[in-house]
Amino acid sequence: MKTLWFLSLILFFTGSVNAQSAPTASQDELFRTIASLDGEVFDAFNRCDLEKFGSFFTEELEFYHDNGGLTNKTRQSLVESVKENICGKAYRVLVPGTLEVYPMHGYGAVEIGVHRFYHPGRDREESVGEAKFVHLWQEKDGAWKITRVISYDHHALPKGP
Repeated sequence: MKTLWFLSLILFFTGSVNAQSAPTASQDELFRTIASLDGEVFDAFNRCDLEKFGSFFTEELEFYHDNGGLTNKTRQSLVESVKENICGKAYRVLVPGTLEVYPMHGYGAVEIGVHRFYHPGRDREESVGEAKFVHLWQEKDGAWKITRVISYDHHALPKGP
């Protein structure tokens, strides 16, 4: 009986410690924050507002791509890459219902989802592309910045009739 009481006491205090160390923002608030930031990042991406787009990333970041591997990028090199390869050639849409957000205690949040890339004016020649992504967001001094990007499972969707 003493063992059962002792285990119950340990579980009670362990639960209390975990509850106290939980993030102050609720999961719903965190989801709304990151979903809103995702919308802002890719609105700037789609409009080629490169200054605003770049502002969402730390100065140094890691970018992992299933076809290109690891690239250690500076914010400026990422912006230049988007300018050369994306502006006017593709735009991104988050696939509804795919966004997941999880807190990263003491750091920020991880965002996971699926997005599609469309090619305006070239829809007949190029298929819509789809990929999964992971963004690691750091909250520092009240500002959220992306520090890591993982982009994988790139594939073309079948063309419609």
